[in-house]
Amino acid sequence: MKELSEVRLLRVNRYVIINDEPCKIMSISTSKPGKHGESKARIEAIGVFDRQKRSIVHPVKHKVHVPMIDKRTAQVLALIGDSTVQLMDLETYETFEMPIPDEFKGQLEPGKEIQYLGALGRRKITRV
Repeated sequence: MKELSEVRLLRVNRYVIINDEPCKIMSISTSKPGKHGESKARIEAIGVFDRQKRSIVHPVKHKVHVPMIDKRTAQVLALIGDSTVQLMDLETYETFEMPIPDEFKGQLEPGKEIQYLGALGRRKITRV
C-alpha cells in the first residue's frame, strides 16, 4: 500500500517511492525560490530491497507516493537448502518462504525469531 504526501513533509530516515521502489531517505536539501518559481527539494535515498542510491528533484508542494512499511516478527520453521528459509509470521500465523540475505547465512536455525519488513508486496529479513 502507498499514500500521497507533499515533498515538504518528508523527513530523513522516512520512506518514499522512487521509480516504483521503496527507498529510505538519506538527505533532503531545498533551494530558494526563483523569481517566478517555487522552492525545489532534492531527495537522496537508498532502495530498501536493492540498496541502490536514487535521487529526485521536485517542487516542495509536489505530491509523491510514500510506501506503508510493515515491520514484523516471524519464527524460522525450516531451512530449505542454503538460500531459502520458511517462516511463520507471529501475528497472523501466515507461513511463507524468503531468500536468505548473505549477511544472515549461517545464523538462521529452526525456532529462532527474526524481524522482517514488507512493502509493496515484497519482504526482506532485517534482523536475526
